[in-house]
Amino acid sequence: MIIDTHSHLNFRAYDENREEVIKRTQEEDVVCIDVGTKYETSQNAIKLAEANENIYAAIGLHPIHIKSDLLKIKMDEEEGGFMPLGEEFDYEKYKELAKSKKVVAIGEVGLDYYYKPKGTAKKELFKQKQKEVFIKQLDLAEELNLPVIVHCRMAYNNVYEILKARKVMGVMHCFVGTSEEMQSLVDLGFYIGINGIIFKLDLDEVVKKVPLDRILLETDCPYLTPPKAGVERNEPIFVKYVAEKVSEIKGISFDEVVAQTTANAKNLFKI
Repeated sequence: MIIDTHSHLNFRAYDENREEVIKRTQEEDVVCIDVGTKYETSQNAIKLAEANENIYAAIGLHPIHIKSDLLKIKMDEEEGGFMPLGEEFDYEKYKELAKSKKVVAIGEVGLDYYYKPKGTAKKELFKQKQKEVFIKQLDLAEELNLPVIVHCRMAYNNVYEILKARKVMGVMHCFVGTSEEMQSLVDLGFYIGINGIIFKLDLDEVVKKVPLDRILLETDCPYLTPPKAGVERNEPIFVKYVAEKVSEIKGISFDEVVAQTTANAKNLFKI
């Protein structure tokens, strides 16, 4: 077994052949955690999880989908339709979703400052709204005793300061920071999510230094496809190429990487 701890099979990118993709994951003994990015995709993640033994769900409101009149939301055709003005986080609605036994985490949540409004005052309001929603979702995770799957883009210091003050555990998804930032998260008890971004950015030093018992493997499919996949759209079975790259960088066997990262995922998500 190998666990892809971050997939988006609920996205529109799989509408034409989702069942075929899921069948391949089953045939190759891949277990997925399918991650929501808003209420709609969180609902869909649960539906997929409840219909398939090898799929679990995470629910949450991604920072780019938070309702704001400060910034126009960009449409991602791979993800699928959503309200152009964004979504207000509804604590009770997400709490209700979490009643499904297949929900194992709150995510994908966090802070994303990549797209931001112009003007200092508007930027600060924009950041503050994201922080407020992030904190509410951490509150939900703590109430439900669930780990969090954290998205962080150009916002590390703010994310770290918020997490440092909390008791919640989780994973920093798609980690692209420094070795020092990685260590600070590990010191908090967090796991480090490694995916196909390691084929695009030079993260070898981080991968070398992060303890194997703190690594989770991801695809972030349909994005970040490893070159060896030979196709444009990523899918869970290609998580094996991430494991291969980690084993190469660390100088250890593929089987050791798979065994330990699988144990890590089982420990964090209680699956």
